[in-house]
Amino acid sequence: MERDTSFVNINVLFFAKSRELAKTSRAEFTVKSVLIARNLLNQLIDRFNLNTISNNLILAHNENYIENLDTEINLQKGDEIAVIPPISGG
Repeated sequence: MERDTSFVNINVLFFAKSRELAKTSRAEFTVKSVLIARNLLNQLIDRFNLNTISNNLILAHNENYIENLDTEINLQKGDEIAVIPPISGG
């Protein structure tokens, strides 16, 4: 079976510490339309300088948490990926 290797533009939203490190609250990002969540996370870490919090990030795809980073995700133009670091409360 041939894999879809087309690319799409997605919207990436940054929250809390990830927003501080990325120096923006949102960005457009071009990625393969079908990829493993872990690979997407690694691309975002590299592109947006998130190395210091890389082991603690959670991703959400269109407001749904990605619980398993080994999951294959299918992205469409305009999809939203949220980068959510651990939230400290008090």
